[in-house]
Amino acid sequence: MIGTEADERPGGGDPLGEALAWAVRRTDARSGGVYLLDPAEAALGLIALCGIPIEAFAPYWRVSSTAPGPAQDAMRHDRLVWVSSLEELAHRYPRVAAAIPYQCAFAVAPLTEARRCRGALLLMWAPGRSPQLSRGERRHVALGARRIARVLAASADPPALPTRPRFVRHHRAEPWSQYGRAAADLVERLPLGTLALDHGGLITFVNTTAAELLGRPAEHLLGTQPWQSLSWLNTITYMDTYRTALTSREPHALTVLRPPDQWLDLSLHADDSGTSVLITPKHSAKPLDMRPASSGTPPESRIHLLMALAAALTETVGVQDVVDLAADQILPAFGAHGMIMSTADAGRMRVIGHRGYAPDVIEQLDGLSADADLTPAGRTLATGTASFFADRGALARLYPEAPQNSGKQAWAFLPLLSSGRPLGCLLLAYNHPHSFTAAERSILTPLAGLIAQALDRARLYDAKHSLAHALQQTLLPRTLPRVTGLDVAARYLPASHGMDIGGDFYDLIRLTDTTAAAVIGDVQGHDTKAAALMGQVRMAVHAHATAGATPDQVLTRTDRDLADLNADRFVTCLYAHIDLARRRVTLASAGHPPPLLRHPDNRTHALDTRPGPPLGLGVGTPSYPLTTVPLPLMSLLALYTDGLVEAPGLDIADTTADLAHHLGRSSSLPLHQLVDSLVHHARRVGPHTDDIALLLLQPNRVAER
Repeated sequence: MIGTEADERPGGGDPLGEALAWAVRRTDARSGGVYLLDPAEAALGLIALCGIPIEAFAPYWRVSSTAPGPAQDAMRHDRLVWVSSLEELAHRYPRVAAAIPYQCAFAVAPLTEARRCRGALLLMWAPGRSPQLSRGERRHVALGARRIARVLAASADPPALPTRPRFVRHHRAEPWSQYGRAAADLVERLPLGTLALDHGGLITFVNTTAAELLGRPAEHLLGTQPWQSLSWLNTITYMDTYRTALTSREPHALTVLRPPDQWLDLSLHADDSGTSVLITPKHSAKPLDMRPASSGTPPESRIHLLMALAAALTETVGVQDVVDLAADQILPAFGAHGMIMSTADAGRMRVIGHRGYAPDVIEQLDGLSADADLTPAGRTLATGTASFFADRGALARLYPEAPQNSGKQAWAFLPLLSSGRPLGCLLLAYNHPHSFTAAERSILTPLAGLIAQALDRARLYDAKHSLAHALQQTLLPRTLPRVTGLDVAARYLPASHGMDIGGDFYDLIRLTDTTAAAVIGDVQGHDTKAAALMGQVRMAVHAHATAGATPDQVLTRTDRDLADLNADRFVTCLYAHIDLARRRVTLASAGHPPPLLRHPDNRTHALDTRPGPPLGLGVGTPSYPLTTVPLPLMSLLALYTDGLVEAPGLDIADTTADLAHHLGRSSSLPLHQLVDSLVHHARRVGPHTDDIALLLLQPNRVAER
């Protein structure tokens, strides 16, 4: 037994404990705690807790003082912060709600003395109280915070953050009365085990049946906490069920294994006086249902679901990713059979994703009015609060005009809120009537908050991606010109991940009846500046080529143009002058990967182009040596950017040789299939992390005429 917890005086006899106990009593709060600020570590540490066992509050002993949250806001703005429900917490502080998925109301007040904030006072109430603090309650909260701040300021040695906070009692122990003895005798005669826990989680009463079922003598249990004296109760499952019972004031149950093979059903009932635990044996070899009686998901699974969903949502990119992840994770976890995710658009609810609904039903629901009086989805959007309907009758009573054309029997309408802004509504539906317990409601609300944040990012990504795609398509040639005697095929693929705009480009320029220029390049960077510079380089190359410049002159003059633009970016570029009459190609390279040449006998290799420096480096007057090679009928020239041959962990020489080998083996494919085959092969070799541009050129028999 912890010594400080044996003191029967409210507050345990120390000034800080007495001040905290006074604040809890005067505000009629269920519990309270004192957080101390440690500026050096940017942390808030819990130093005293009243009304809740220390271990039950263990996940919240230490929090960052810089992360967004109600305590941080109270200290930062020197004001009281009031949160009336889990729904409001999810609305205002979605990250905090994900870590504290319990129904309760709480207030946080700064501990300020002599203009110095030393920490925060946390006071918590059970659900069901008034959603507003009265003027008197606010005054008592402020007085309690002031008393605690004075105690901290008066301390000669400011307390350091402890490794474990101390527990504070806020009620005097009641004397054992004749009525109490009669009640104890009554409970002793019952054929089920009973435990009584005080506010600190200490066992204050245990009957004989409970001691037998738990396998410990009563004297070894009294004065201990269950998770201390019974190691097999020191689990996430038990502690989460206990916390949920304390905060919701609803009965909660779970099935546990007392080693080696005895399954026990525990039912927890909490109120202002403490917690009662009823214990009955489960006679089957293993529990038929490991779920708490009041929850569709085991407590440990609920916590892990929040963690898993939060982690998985960081990897989502677009809106469809968020929809798929939500459906895959939430529907099976809560036994739901259908999901609709919708957003508000011009006063209408627009379905952006669904699962478990027929297309014709979605067609009827898409575009419904967002009027709060017509549908619960509209109400959820307008108020930012969740609505739960256990059966069709419950829905029809409040929303007689709401469509019920899907055959579903129960619904949860969850607000999608991001940074306080309503984005839309997440609907979960069941094929049978379903009563939503406090445990389910407490986890669904923060889950919806996590999804809303990911959805907000995904919508931004999709919008930027659409803009990037449109800009990219505008800057690249829509179609390549027809050149007599030359077959061509081209592909451009943006990077697999991210929303940046690439700077890869290609072009084909008809010069005379028997000559043409092919160009491919890659601008440094992946942003709008790179894309804009890419457009300027394309135009410059096109202008110099059509003016009759040789390949080396085209690159030299384009390099000069970049210097005049102060582009502050470099560009790799390969320019090929194709002479179909003489069946040859003359190449000049500005730091670009060498092209591949497939001979008529299918031998394929990279050409030695003796590259000069990339364009835009500002190295004086660069030199771009010319390379001329034969380009006979049935040969093929492949120009590409480095995204086709670069992959993390792989040598570019090896991937280039592999690409050449694949090109040589694919001589039977027509050009439009070959270009896709090359891209597909490259993406199989390694992850596709950069843009890809590919241009294939093959003289045809028309060139002989």
